[in-house]
Amino acid sequence: MPFNPPLAPRSKGRRRLAVGALVTSLFGQLLAGTAVAAPSDTTPSAKTPSPGRIAWEPCESPSGQGTFECATIKVPVDWKRPRGATIDLALARHLATDPERRIGSLLINPGGPGGSGVDFALDAPDSFSPELLERFDIVGFDPRGIGRSNPVMCDEDRVGAQAELLYPDSASSFAALREANRALGENCRDLTGPLVDHMDTASVIRDMDAIRVGLGEKRISYYGVSYGTGIGQQYAERYPHRVRAMTLDSNMDHSLDNWNYQKTETVAMEESYGQFADWCARTPSCVLHDRDARALFDSLYQRAEAGELVLPGDPPYTVTTQDLQGVAFGYMYDPATWFDFAQFLSDTDAADPAAGRTLRQRGEPTPFGYLPVMCQDYDFNVSSYATLPRYERKLARLAPVTRLNSLAWTDLTGCQDWPTEVTNPPHRLRVDGTPPILVTNSRYDVATPHSWGSNAARQIGREAVFLTYDGVGHGDYWLSPCARDAIDTYLITLKAPREGTHCPAIWPTGPSAQRQSPTGDLINPLPDLLGAGTHR
Repeated sequence: MPFNPPLAPRSKGRRRLAVGALVTSLFGQLLAGTAVAAPSDTTPSAKTPSPGRIAWEPCESPSGQGTFECATIKVPVDWKRPRGATIDLALARHLATDPERRIGSLLINPGGPGGSGVDFALDAPDSFSPELLERFDIVGFDPRGIGRSNPVMCDEDRVGAQAELLYPDSASSFAALREANRALGENCRDLTGPLVDHMDTASVIRDMDAIRVGLGEKRISYYGVSYGTGIGQQYAERYPHRVRAMTLDSNMDHSLDNWNYQKTETVAMEESYGQFADWCARTPSCVLHDRDARALFDSLYQRAEAGELVLPGDPPYTVTTQDLQGVAFGYMYDPATWFDFAQFLSDTDAADPAAGRTLRQRGEPTPFGYLPVMCQDYDFNVSSYATLPRYERKLARLAPVTRLNSLAWTDLTGCQDWPTEVTNPPHRLRVDGTPPILVTNSRYDVATPHSWGSNAARQIGREAVFLTYDGVGHGDYWLSPCARDAIDTYLITLKAPREGTHCPAIWPTGPSAQRQSPTGDLINPLPDLLGAGTHR
């Protein structure tokens, strides 16, 4: 699920570092977009775009592995005006390695909003099991406004100006934030065109069904992770009889109001950090093994809050509370990074220049598709600044160590007075008539909490089968061999695990320089595709 925009260079006053830029530096740069292509106009007499069969052409993955084809498909900018302007969506597919036993197409989405489904598909030989690769064409698409599909572009300086204000501490700074949000949204519209007003998930699922038609499939199989589960949930709701199989891994909950969105995310952050602290206490090779990691974070937070957490350098770096929360959030995506996280906390406490070097790293500016989606899918507006400190006090009582969830908080603040309409407002899912849908969630998921997955499964109802991975992290397919096997078996055979199945937690035993997942020889692609901690 989601993006915290990077800040402009730090000011001479109290200097802040945006969560997005910070965590991107830890996990690799975000997906780079292509140049902006203006939507193409059709004449008023033109017929509704009909994709027909997709015209595939051979293409290669960056690794050179696998047999791939690439294509584009034309869809309306506004599905309510199908004869109006159109854009081209980019697609890639990895052809089934056992074509005689091919089941069909498996559409995939890696989340975000902002992750590239094309790159997700190009990573398929390294990221999905040989069994899935044998039986399915793995098909990824860049959703509208993302990656190669007419990316939303915004002025870097306006992105930075907004990011400086995402943690308002007064009515005047809240007013400045609202002004910056509106200016940024209007700038995105100026640079990108009318597509900015049609980035909601309801439009994406219409696009996905056009892809289904173009593939020549009566029914599709689908695997979505993180925000990709929101696409799957709403596709199943609108097109239940066009689903063959669907796995929703690390789930969104599109039914939440503002407070419950903040509450569930913050509780997930606190619980995830608690799991890290407990792991460190029982793991001798953790550098904080002999210390109380909860007390350490609280001490660092209080020092940062007082402006007393300064790292040496030229110039010195004053660590903010937002820095600490953002770094902690990012490291909760995958326990494989916890040895590094423990070292970072130790270095920061000791005022080691190594921590300062980590904090000073910056990601390159990127296209900005995240908020245009989130601000049309959720009504985050609050009536006045007074709501924010009230939320902060309540959240701090729920999460006395970590205080709040940085991603959820900047979703809330980043959408204040955003200039587009909430065209796809939150609602309870109404799914009826699909085959069984496999819903999976980690017990401790900092981006898409376990309560979101269980609530989504309840909303789906009898069609849902809910599986819990009892560990920490985001993206069960790469965290748990048990979950991966259940997902593979279900997608291939349509045999779902028993309702309420639990998969055991897996804990890191030694530092790892690679993104190797515990699921065989697979590589977890999400950190590179999304920038962990900056998207869902």
